[in-house]
Amino acid sequence: MTRPTDRDLPDEGGVVAARPGAGATATPSFGLPEGASSGLPGPLGETTIGPRTFAWGTRTFVMGILNVTPDSFSGDGLIGTDEAGDDSRVVEAAVARARAMAEDGADLLDVGGESTRPGHARVAAAEEIDRVVPVIAAIRAALPAMPLSIDTTKPAVAAAALDAGAHLVNDVWGVAEDDALSRLAAEREVPIVLMHNRAEPRYTALLPEVLGDIAAAIARAESAGVARERILVDPGFGFGKTAEHNLALLRDLASLRLLGRPILLGTSRKSTLGKVLDLPADQRVEATLATTVLGIAAGVDIVRVHDVRPNVRAARMSDAVLR
Repeated sequence: MTRPTDRDLPDEGGVVAARPGAGATATPSFGLPEGASSGLPGPLGETTIGPRTFAWGTRTFVMGILNVTPDSFSGDGLIGTDEAGDDSRVVEAAVARARAMAEDGADLLDVGGESTRPGHARVAAAEEIDRVVPVIAAIRAALPAMPLSIDTTKPAVAAAALDAGAHLVNDVWGVAEDDALSRLAAEREVPIVLMHNRAEPRYTALLPEVLGDIAAAIARAESAGVARERILVDPGFGFGKTAEHNLALLRDLASLRLLGRPILLGTSRKSTLGKVLDLPADQRVEATLATTVLGIAAGVDIVRVHDVRPNVRAARMSDAVLR
């Protein structure tokens, strides 16, 4: 048997230790160029959204959904509902719902004026502005400490919403090549959510393609002038994906941490949950809570939900275990 040399002898912990100075003969390796980042996932830091600064990784934040629409898939659109009465009371109803969500523990609110469900009716920019601007202005006045997001694909709507008091742009077509919303976010120095989406659910390799699409969107947003710390990402659960795609995405959600940006997850009341349980939208709370907990276990930073109170409680319990 060959006698071990000093170089091969293990240290006290059982790990083989190199002889002092032996590394001098090793093949030289590359160092980082001056000014280059490591390219490895690290702490996400903080993002200021309006009146609040969000320290990512400290806990899970909850975004409440306010749909100022008549055709929301989830049945919570305020236009034409008993809650709002005639259209003149929509703003009043929206403020009341915003107050309730704040009391239930929402950390930020997302206001949208056009449904994004399959087969939804397209809304002209002027009409969408008429829907969301009075609501955002009223909520901003009633809840000045609440960060507000505008959920839209139209730069004109986003600009009007920011003028009215919104603090964040939520772009459900964040992976599209058109960078108009990113350029607006850069100009206004506000954060933006880049969500994954496709016109049709065609994939060769789901997860690599979702990651690649979002990574390219991040690069475009940075090229448009958006500071990296102001970029959030959303895997687009339910957008351009079949139910099987959505479940696979949720199962491998932790892979999105490789993108190095805070993750927003929106599964609330989605049709995939209804397909699994054969339940209508207003009976999918428990299914939503299950996905919220699974998302938090995978490392998401924000959950976007209709039912704030139960999701806040699920998030707090999950955070106590995981964070």
